[in-house]
Formats: sequence, C-alpha cells, structure tokens
Amino acid sequence: MTLRNKFNLDNPVELARLEEKISKQHAIELWQSDELKNFCAGTFAKLAYIHQKLFDEIYFFAGKIRDVNISKGNFRFASVLYLREAISSVEKLPQKTFDEIICKYVEMNVVHPFREGNGRSMRLWLDNILKSELGKVIDWSRVDKNNYLQAMERSPINDSEIKKLLATALTDKVADREIFMKGLDASYFYENYFAYRSEDLIRRR
Repeated sequence: MTLRNKFNLDNPVELARLEEKISKQHAIELWQSDELKNFCAGTFAKLAYIHQKLFDEIYFFAGKIRDVNISKGNFRFASVLYLREAISSVEKLPQKTFDEIICKYVEMNVVHPFREGNGRSMRLWLDNILKSELGKVIDWSRVDKNNYLQAMERSPINDSEIKKLLATALTDKVADREIFMKGLDASYFYENYFAYRSEDLIRRR
C-alpha cells in the first residue's frame, strides 16, 4: 500500500524513487549546513528535525510522532499508547561512551517514533551523537547490509553484535565529504533505495 503523500502518487515504485531523490538531497543539505547545531545531540527534538528535513517535502507526517502501531516481520515496535513515554525514557539515556551511544541508538530503534523513514533518520542522528561526544562517525560504506540488518534485528535482546560491527567502521574523518556521501548511499541501500548516487544529487548553488 502506498503511503499518502504530498504528490498524490499511488505508484509505489514512482514514490520510492522520488522519496530517495528528495530526501537524499535534503540529507546532503543538512550535512553542508549548520542547522543541527541548534539542537543538543541525542535529543528527540534533533531526531524529529532530521526526519522533518528529510521528508517534509514528501509526507504530511514528517517530523511527527506516529499515531499507528507498526511492526517488521514478527517484531512489533513500541505501542502508540506508550510512545511519548518511551521516547522520553530513551532521550534520558547516557551517551558519553561508544557503548552507551549505541545502546541509545538501539533503544530508539525499538521505539521507532515515525511512520516511515526511521532508519535513515536515526543513522544521521547516531552519527551526530558520535561526532558530538567522541569526535567520530560511522563509515557506513564499510558496514555490510546483511550483517547490519541481522545485528539490528537481534539488538533488542543482545546489542553486542551491533556494537562490534559498528565499532569496526568508526572513523575520525567527521568532515570527509566522500565518507559522508558513500555512507549516505549505504544507509539508503539498507532500506532498498539505490536508484541515485548522492554525488549526483548535489544541488548546485
């Protein structure tokens, strides 16, 4: 079923291509600008802003807490009845060490606060926390898709696997354009978006 969108598209393939193109462009703009400095790292306000920035041109729910229950496979994400409370609890988790930061990331993934686009938004959010607290980011192009998805699927029970996987891809090249662009493409590839290369979507000023 195609999500209700601002372009009134009912073809899921056409919508997916448009969503990838537009949201990637906005992700690049976020990276190029200082917008995120207005929010504290690790807050839901920053995550919601990232989500809104990526998807506001496409979806009415961009940046808004979902009002429907969602699941993936046999796993049901946090119920809408307790969503705000769950978000608040995750927001308060410590984030001073790598292990704490990944734990917080895993817990926010369990909450899955938005109707769509959680993974792509949260990976940008995670990098922002790592950059703020440790002066590092994840080079997502070095994180295998299947290994990542399997580790994330098991992370609510045991997060040691995802911690180990992401630790091997840490880099202190936080301002490296190539690492960001390739990482953005990898992040979208995890969600089966691969029609456009980020480098080809840069809006020339």
